[in-house]
This record gives sequence, C-alpha cells and structure tokens, in this order.
Amino acid sequence: MMKKIMAGLVALTLLFVMAGCGPKETDSSDLTNGSQNGEATLQGTVAIDGSGTVYPLMAHIAEMYMTTEQEDVSVQVGRAGSSAGFKKFIPGETDFSDASRAIKEEEIAQLKENGFDYETDVMEIKLALDGLTMVINKENDWATEMTREEVVNMYLSGKTTADDKVKWSDIRSDWPEEEILFYGPNENHGTYEFFYENILGKQDMVKTVNLQQEYATLVDLVSNEKNAIAFFGFGYYISNQDKLTAVKIDFGSGPVEPTLETIGEDAPYAGFTRPVFTYVNLKYAKEKPQVLDFAKYVVEKGAPNLAGENGFAPLPDDQYQAYLETLNSIG
Repeated sequence: MMKKIMAGLVALTLLFVMAGCGPKETDSSDLTNGSQNGEATLQGTVAIDGSGTVYPLMAHIAEMYMTTEQEDVSVQVGRAGSSAGFKKFIPGETDFSDASRAIKEEEIAQLKENGFDYETDVMEIKLALDGLTMVINKENDWATEMTREEVVNMYLSGKTTADDKVKWSDIRSDWPEEEILFYGPNENHGTYEFFYENILGKQDMVKTVNLQQEYATLVDLVSNEKNAIAFFGFGYYISNQDKLTAVKIDFGSGPVEPTLETIGEDAPYAGFTRPVFTYVNLKYAKEKPQVLDFAKYVVEKGAPNLAGENGFAPLPDDQYQAYLETLNSIG
C-alpha cells in the first residue's frame, strides 16, 4: 500500500512540474491512461539505445510512462549515439533504436542478415524536428550572426587555410586574429553524420576539430573557451543557454535564430532542420506487450506533448495519429 501511495505522490509531483513549464501546456489527461485507469497491468522491460540528441526526449517519455502508465514496466534508455545504437538494434539486442538521422541502406541489409526484414519487422517513427545549432562562448560578441556559407567554409578542411588553423579574421577581416577552436560530436552520433553529409556535403572536416562522445563535454568546452564553436541539437542548447550563445544563421534572407517557431521543414530555419526518429522492432512488439504499449504511448502522448519541452518542434497531430493507427492494427 505504501509503495502505491508513494508512486501516486511522485506522479502528481511530476505532473504539476510539467504543467508549469515548456511551450505546450500539459495536464494529466494528456499523459495518463494505462493501469491507473483500470487497464491491464504490464510487466517486463523495454530496451532503448541510440541517439544522444533524442535521449532527453525519450528519457522524459520513459519517465512519464513508468510513473503514470505502467509502473511495473522498466523502460531503459541509453545514449550511445545513433550509429552505435543501430549496432545493438540490428542483432536484436534492443527493442527501440533512437536516431538523429535515418537508417542507412547498409544497416537495412544487416538487419536482413540477422533475420529481420525491414519492411515487415521494423517500423520507423519520426518523433519530432530538431534544429542543428551552432553555439559559441558567451564572451564571443562578434560571431553571433553568420551565413550558412561561412559556417560550411570554416569547418571544411583546406578551404580557408592549408593547415586548418583558422582564425576568426579569416572568416571576416574585422573579427579577432585568434584561432578558432572547432568542436562537435564524434562519429558515433547521427548529428555528426548529418553535419558531415548534409551540411558539408561529405567533404572532410578541418583536421583541428575536437570531436567528443558526450554532449555535456562539448557544453563545458565551449563555455570555457572564448574562441570555441560547436554544433549539436537545439535541445542541448536550450538546456544550456545560460552558458552558451546560439549563432543566428543567414540562409539568404537574413539571420535566423533557432527557436521552436523557426525550426521546421518549411520554416525559416529549414536549412538546418532535420527529423529525429525512433525505430521499433515489430517482431518484439508482437511478442512483448510492454514494447507495443510503450510504442503506442510514444506516438499518442509522449512525443506530441513532450517534444517542445525538450527542445524539439512537434509534428502535426495527423502524423502521430497515423503511427498510432498502424500500431493499433498490430494488437
């Protein structure tokens, strides 16, 4: 009895906190349904790994699910990175794989080799939209606005200087003659792949770039280095905007600040906007009721209501509804 009382108090506390923050007002009816309303109580685990960018959103969804829906289900969320997450998902080690880029053809082929047909055994769910954000140190008062071309050229190997030791004055002559310290997430992350493939056009990055596994490390490095610049998802900037400045990007029509209002595939920040995903193993969803139930919660309540609070632009409601209908057809 005491356990259920404590669980109820925790649920109420979390719901009051969430109702008071974020761009979208959320109440208990938006997030609760399951066992507390008399539906079947589920047990077991749900294993998720993958994108560090998606991690805050998925961890928040998992927390709310375990608190308000199915307290006997353990949803375990990792953040190894998109590519590292797929390496676990492909052989069937996880139920979900979060990704800040779409699955690749070679990964689909590897799924086949491991007995999973991508067309029938895997479901791609677009969770929300993210804005790739260039961040600088708070003391940097010169590079607060840059063109897309300037961002690309400064990160391209050999484009500005032969030795890749680029100074701010190499970008604009009236900027300081001090060397730029380049940072970013490493190759395990879909954010790195998006930047390399979509922004840099698969051209080599400067040899002086310092790539890190942990986003928290990138935040610390940039916040402590006046001449630093880095790229990562908008959510990590929002969580650390007291330490960092987001660069406004000019895509051709004037500088645009990344915000939930400007991020979108047809919005002013479209040039640096990308979808983020989770991939569900449908074989496991059919075998394990808790996996299917959590997938339904993600698209029905989790992503629609919590995306904005975690720095992502939500999708239109009809897209989430289409995902839910597909999952409902499974069981």
